[in-house]
Amino acid sequence: MRFHRPRPRWAAAAAAAVLSLAAVLSSQTGAAAQADPEDGGADCAVAPGRPASTALLPDPFTRLDGTRITRTSEWRCRRAEIRELAETAVYGQKPPKPGSVTGTVSRTGITVNVSHQGRSASFTASVDLPGGTGPFPAVVVLGGTGADTATIKSSGAAVINLDPYAIGREGTPRSNKQGAFYTLYGSSSSTGLLMAWSWGVSRVIDVIEQSGGGVLRADATGVTGCSRFGKGAFVAGAFDERVDLTMPIESGTGGVPAFRSAARESGAQPLSSAYSEQPWLGDAFGSYTGNPAALPVDTHQIVAMVAPRGLFIMENPHVDWLGATSGSVAARGGAEVYRALGAGQNISYWSDVQDGTHCASRSEWSGPLRQHIQRFLLGSGSAPGVFRVSPRESGDLSAWRTWQTPTLTDDGTGGGDNGGGDPVGACAADFTAVNTWSGGYQGEVEVRNTSGGALNGWTVTMDLASGQSIASLWNGRHTTGGGTVTVTNTPWNGALAADGTATFGFTATGSAAAPTGIGCSSP
Repeated sequence: MRFHRPRPRWAAAAAAAVLSLAAVLSSQTGAAAQADPEDGGADCAVAPGRPASTALLPDPFTRLDGTRITRTSEWRCRRAEIRELAETAVYGQKPPKPGSVTGTVSRTGITVNVSHQGRSASFTASVDLPGGTGPFPAVVVLGGTGADTATIKSSGAAVINLDPYAIGREGTPRSNKQGAFYTLYGSSSSTGLLMAWSWGVSRVIDVIEQSGGGVLRADATGVTGCSRFGKGAFVAGAFDERVDLTMPIESGTGGVPAFRSAARESGAQPLSSAYSEQPWLGDAFGSYTGNPAALPVDTHQIVAMVAPRGLFIMENPHVDWLGATSGSVAARGGAEVYRALGAGQNISYWSDVQDGTHCASRSEWSGPLRQHIQRFLLGSGSAPGVFRVSPRESGDLSAWRTWQTPTLTDDGTGGGDNGGGDPVGACAADFTAVNTWSGGYQGEVEVRNTSGGALNGWTVTMDLASGQSIASLWNGRHTTGGGTVTVTNTPWNGALAADGTATFGFTATGSAAAPTGIGCSSP
């Protein structure tokens, strides 16, 4: 029997949508749909076929039969198509929940025991609780490297330290993979380590759900990790809809960066290297390393698989090998699906950081990290919805697509509220640092109409760092109070058509720290 976990307030509309689609699917498939909390589209009938080869990013809104989705309810089964293509061509198959999953949750650790078709395996994870009595939301930290566990705990969430190598080891040939996953499904399985680690995160969630909620809450789980473990966190969040907040850090090729873009980005890890360095990607991906145009899917669609759930992508623009330009391309492409679903505030991207060291702890991320945990795991505050793209590594989505984002009919199955009480998805604001110097910086903010209709006026709020002040601002009118700057449109840039944009710029004195808490609303 499947455990149907309650969802946080921000996701209530999305969860209700999944459960309300049975009648629709019954008319499509002739059978009542059975909701699966791990994969809400498991019952969707995926037609055979694959999209034509393209050097640009495939259209996330076009089905395999060539038609485009027009309603928010249709995204569920379109996501199922993307999932199958991604499993087949990129990661390998993620098996459904094994026949038996048991285990324990204590204040210090989790045990997981799995059995399937006569084979059994076990692994453990440690638990580090914040102050208080609980039960607590939790963030699964893969590999223990690069994650700001101090901020996670001080925000009120527990840290689950999971060793990915217990589930799928590195340093093994593809023909003899090792770890708990391969004990169950065979050492010659064509599934790569990233999907195996994703499967392990899902089994941890299974045990938390069975535990009764005395220590850890079953309805508030995040996942994070850096570098190779950032790749694993990205896949884990995309392929299990019970993950409420996905936070990949500096994931590099094989993680968030778009494959097609990374193959052309100077200095980025080549696809062939990401495939051969470790068996991270599925065996089938080897045939695409020299011809990414033939891939039936790309990572902007994997970003979209997370929608409308919380997603905070953190990238490092100082290490070329990590392909941050291609990461911004994928994030911007996936954000189009978030916006179409009315959940534009639920995705954030941040590559504008000062320190170049790989997997270092970064002060720029601590504030938004806390805000994401509070919103998506604790149900308080507002969704950040901020794009802080480094000018060093800023990709241009328009150069990678010919498709346009449709205005989807909201039939009650969109992404839910944006966390601030404003009209759902009315607008989004993305910040870009233009220049920095000793004693200040120049930035610009792009305002995008995400409402699906005409927008008549907008207001952007942003919080300045301590000691900062606005020196000048153009293409907007601003007021400042208590460190918060409120910017409203001018008479000439307040009217925005659907998906239309306006940009205002400013200079700030003080430190070079960029603003946080950027939000957008309309009258």
